[in-house]
Amino acid sequence: MNGISFNHLKDPVVLIAVGFGSGLAPKAPGTAGTLIAIPLYMLMQPLPLISYLLITTCLFIAGIWICAYAAEKLGVHDHPSIVFDEIVGYLITMIAAPEGWQLIIVGFVLFRLLDAIKPWPISWFDRNITGGMGIMVDDVVAGIVALAIIQGLLYFQLL
Repeated sequence: MNGISFNHLKDPVVLIAVGFGSGLAPKAPGTAGTLIAIPLYMLMQPLPLISYLLITTCLFIAGIWICAYAAEKLGVHDHPSIVFDEIVGYLITMIAAPEGWQLIIVGFVLFRLLDAIKPWPISWFDRNITGGMGIMVDDVVAGIVALAIIQGLLYFQLL
């Protein structure tokens, strides 16, 4: 189980950090964690934009502590099973996205590609920021880049 014991999962903060177990997937835990974000996004999508932004911001701030706590408990900085950062990154990707499965899938693919490949500036943040903020910030930047791409595609009516 990726070096995580059932005792770790008894800790509610660790359980949240590993996306309620989605981050324990033997292959592509970040992808599994991002999949968990889709139903959360679908619940949040009908909210007014300000509410969506407030919830996403609160999740980001809480995520700094959640990820730092889980990393300490697991004894590994940015353990692959910690996927709370992917959840927040996907929610950022989907800010102000119109309803529809096409955009859910496009956002998912864009975010996963950017998070996996980590082009500049995402790679800079990944290498240079540590702790809970370091775990969160590369996914936040990947989400912002994916958000900009989606909004650009929508603006130019390519989606």
